[in-house]
Amino acid sequence: MPADHVDWLRREGRIVIVGAQLAGLRAAETLRGEGFAGELTLIGDEPYEPYDRPPLSKSVLLGMAAPHRTELPRRREIDAKWRLGVAATGLDLTAKRVRLADGDEVEYDRLLIATGVRARPWPNEEEARLDGVCLLRTRDDAADLYQRLKARPRRVFVVGAGFAGSEIASACREMGLPVTVAERAGAPLVGALGGVIGAVAADLQIENGVDLRTRVTVTGLEGDSAGRVRAVHLSDESRVEADVVVVSLGSLRNTDWLAGSGLGAGPRGIACDAGCRAFDFRGIVTDDVFVAGDVARSPHALFGYQFLALEHWGNAVAQAETAAHNMICHGADRRPHLWMPAFWSSMFGVNIKSVGVPPMGEQLMITQGSPTERRFVGVYGYQGRIVAAVAFDNTRWLEFYQRQIERGAPFPVEFPTVDRRPEGRQPVDADFPDPALPTHGPMVTLSGYSPSDQQLLFHPARH
Repeated sequence: MPADHVDWLRREGRIVIVGAQLAGLRAAETLRGEGFAGELTLIGDEPYEPYDRPPLSKSVLLGMAAPHRTELPRRREIDAKWRLGVAATGLDLTAKRVRLADGDEVEYDRLLIATGVRARPWPNEEEARLDGVCLLRTRDDAADLYQRLKARPRRVFVVGAGFAGSEIASACREMGLPVTVAERAGAPLVGALGGVIGAVAADLQIENGVDLRTRVTVTGLEGDSAGRVRAVHLSDESRVEADVVVVSLGSLRNTDWLAGSGLGAGPRGIACDAGCRAFDFRGIVTDDVFVAGDVARSPHALFGYQFLALEHWGNAVAQAETAAHNMICHGADRRPHLWMPAFWSSMFGVNIKSVGVPPMGEQLMITQGSPTERRFVGVYGYQGRIVAAVAFDNTRWLEFYQRQIERGAPFPVEFPTVDRRPEGRQPVDADFPDPALPTHGPMVTLSGYSPSDQQLLFHPARH
């Protein structure tokens, strides 16, 4: 793009950001911080200014923070037009316009899409409308669920034992509430961390009083004559009475509004290059549309240039900053987004953190500590090199393993460690489920190599 056009864009251009949460806010701040003086518009489907989501399943449910006190801190004034409470419903790439649910259209010179993900709803719409059937993704969801838990239901039933479902179960037990968790896989967290670590998570839940039901699916939700949920029916023909049912079946990327737009967008997200520029459906990179956050999938040099979709707080911030920088700079000054995937969670008194891409791992090796003591580090290997590490209450080693991933260190791990237990001396199968089957809660999704590929192999199954 000619230098004079970039200079004009920085002075007078119109930049629209669709998605007014974490990635959208940090992108807006970066644009202003790097000298963008033009018109800036943020569009969000929720009526609230950007707020922090991780506390919703932790502090908010425990009453330690009010839902309306989770606003994200502002790093600088952004002098933006806010279009909140109105969803984007369409995109015209030729005319450079975003269509809104209220019938309005917003024109842009450059567009950033940061629409994130939404909670996967209960598939039976009639059952989903029963009073007491809840999701947990938004601030309103958290406020509603907190009030229901505060009323001390006889039993809470959580459908899905990914990170979110497990954190909800942990909050219930901390509040002294009976809770049942149903998971179609053999253990919690298997989609994110594999079956070996999942077995540790299962023991953790059971030891803390969770009624954990694995290798079962929910076949139906039963309501009473007043339209309130009263019981859950499972595939093993059992029935569990519950006043509150929390549906935690993972997330859906918010790309529906881009149908027919010509962008390479689908269930896996929006394909973009390492500089955050979106691809069209033919695999040709655009220069006026950028993507950041949970809705993006981009190639990563450390992981075989596979396209990764990352549902990580830190990734959303880093990618938003890179996208914003690249939107208003000359081509030679653009930089790639190569953030190291990282994730953390806290449940049942244990701090869990990971770096890299665990679902890519074929084998697992316990290199520090012991799973039986709930304090250990597990390292994942793929084709002879380290691709990820996870720590349970042992985070001091993660920076070291991040450096090993970055330099392509060999796997199995070759160096001796002072606190390795006998069970960690040999690699074992990491025991991830078949990637063709839906799982609850993988935080990193490997989605192949073709930016224009919109096909997704999905086997419908009862939940």
